[in-house]
Amino acid sequence: MTENQAVQQKSVRRNRVAAAACVAAALIAVGVVGTRSATANEPAHPATATTAAAAVADAQPAAVAVPVPGLGSARLVQSEDYVRQGLNPVGATVALTGRQGLSACSGEETMRDLTKGRATAYASVTWTFDTEGLLIESAASAPTGASAATWEQQLVALVQDCQNEPAGHWYYGAAHTLTAAGGTAHWYPSYSGDGTAGGGVAVLRSGTRVAVVELTGAPTSVEGLTTAALKRLAS
Repeated sequence: MTENQAVQQKSVRRNRVAAAACVAAALIAVGVVGTRSATANEPAHPATATTAAAAVADAQPAAVAVPVPGLGSARLVQSEDYVRQGLNPVGATVALTGRQGLSACSGEETMRDLTKGRATAYASVTWTFDTEGLLIESAASAPTGASAATWEQQLVALVQDCQNEPAGHWYYGAAHTLTAAGGTAHWYPSYSGDGTAGGGVAVLRSGTRVAVVELTGAPTSVEGLTTAALKRLAS
């Protein structure tokens, strides 16, 4: 190797070392700046702040709407409510259409008819027992308290229409009022044509929920079942 070649190789090595040193210095500087940017209190550049905010927003979970409690079968009378009243339920048919007949007095009218389809939800159940007897309940959830009050009044009017009947026809007796669990119920005993008591009907309201419950042919406390139904409706 000539002397000129040796000098040239030394020069190339020095240039490489210098370039490597520059790259290392640049990497160190980036590391220092990055660390400082993460911990310093100086405001970030507007563009950087906007980008960072967008990244944080993307990282946050989307807001989840809190569901409003609905009106399902859990708001209706349950099997254990009957057991406490000495009844043994053997079957139940539940529907959420509002097309269950309201009571023996109202004939074919349904909760959907009464509310003109404006309820936010409907629920109904028909219970059978191991002895003679049947219980039906139909409930609706109103969009406002005023609507619920109107529907309650309409249900009461339907029931009262059957308080005065011709001799020998079944009828509802005098109204009784009870308050429980933040709700109110008006219940009426039912009498056969010969005056024998058996079952009864109740109109319930708790907040924006209204319901009508009727028990036929079962020897038990209508007041007790009405109280249980009102507590379920208000839960």
